[in-house]
Amino acid sequence: MIATELATRLHIDPFVVGTPEPALCTNWDAELAAAEPALQAMAQQYERIFRDGGLPITALSRCAVALATLPIVARHRPDAVVVWFDAHADLNTPQNTTTGYLGGLALSGPLGMWNSGLGDGLKPENVILCGARDIDPPEQSLIDHDVITLVEAGPNLPARLQAAIGGRPVYVHIDCDVLQPGIVPTDYLVPGGLTLNDLSAVADMFALHELVGIEIGEFEAGQDATGVLIQPGPLLDALRPLLDTSWSSPRLA
Repeated sequence: MIATELATRLHIDPFVVGTPEPALCTNWDAELAAAEPALQAMAQQYERIFRDGGLPITALSRCAVALATLPIVARHRPDAVVVWFDAHADLNTPQNTTTGYLGGLALSGPLGMWNSGLGDGLKPENVILCGARDIDPPEQSLIDHDVITLVEAGPNLPARLQAAIGGRPVYVHIDCDVLQPGIVPTDYLVPGGLTLNDLSAVADMFALHELVGIEIGEFEAGQDATGVLIQPGPLLDALRPLLDTSWSSPRLA
């Protein structure tokens, strides 16, 4: 749904990677092995986009796809900061995960905290968590020791986030559960999230920076109280300053 809406708004044809498959609901290693062909294909598409001078505009199924995208971003744009909008930090590793959930390892892999087989190269100083609030103790330790920067939801969010970015180019990752529960349908409901107004204000700020790309994930198909399928239009309206930015050669992956 996100990809279809983006393609319509941007007047570009989507490049589709992978096909829908039933969830395995198993441990991270089995999930990673099953997803590897699609993840490798995503990495190859990102490689083509950056090699051709384009910028990726990506609709993700799950945050784990960032295992494939972020190493390519780090290789081609080592000057860029990845702003990770998510209710969760996704900084667990195979050694400390308590759930075995692959998505919980999505950011730690590109940071080289474990070997995903898809590369790394992302530097901790080039990562900013924004809106994270369901954080496990090992992840909190990285924040407490200033290895990873966290900008919490709350007043003056755009100004605080802008200060953390420090004028660097920006690659934006958005997990929809960063929003307050009920705004869009997501699997995880974590109170204390951003509003669409918060997201719009941040997008206005981002439009003042050089944008390296954007990926949007974890928007789940769902119905409102009347049974009508919830559309992603309001979410993308909030991100309009980003989408309207004049990119030289946008590609939708």
